[in-house]
Amino acid sequence: MDGFGPVPDAPDGFRPAPDAPDGFLPVPDVLAHLAGHWRVERTVGDLAGGEEGRFEGVTGFGPLDGGGLLHRETGRFVWRGVSRPAERTLRFLPGAVPGTADVRFADGRPFHHLDLTSGRYVADHPCAADLYRGEFTVRDEDHWRTVWRVGGPAKDLVLTTDYVRLPSDYLIREG
Repeated sequence: MDGFGPVPDAPDGFRPAPDAPDGFLPVPDVLAHLAGHWRVERTVGDLAGGEEGRFEGVTGFGPLDGGGLLHRETGRFVWRGVSRPAERTLRFLPGAVPGTADVRFADGRPFHHLDLTSGRYVADHPCAADLYRGEFTVRDEDHWRTVWRVGGPAKDLVLTTDYVRLPSDYLIREG
């Protein structure tokens, strides 16, 4: 056993669709499903120190030259009472199996595979001495969640992120 145990439930009542297999919505094409803009709320729990941070922002999945999606996340992260801007960029490339994706960092390094054909997927990403284990679940067309458990010599974290689809005219209305 790797010492992680199950990915914990988040306390806010996120529940998968009751009529989907195993309560999760199967997604036949992850890139088509993710395309667009999503409101993001993330909690970052430091299990060793008992502290909690919060990120709120927007994630956009737009077309990437050569195929796939460019994921851009921007918002504010609050840690220890200090709010600061935060952003990240990932590349979601078509996977070897139709409907799946290979997720890469902005510089092209591999991050993890993503297959939501069952509505749920668990990915591992080793990073130096740490292990990142992420559980991805899809509740319905407009709601999905990731829970990353990070463990290692200096880290003991849980990052829970909820995504809510924004209207297709989001940029027009907000711009």
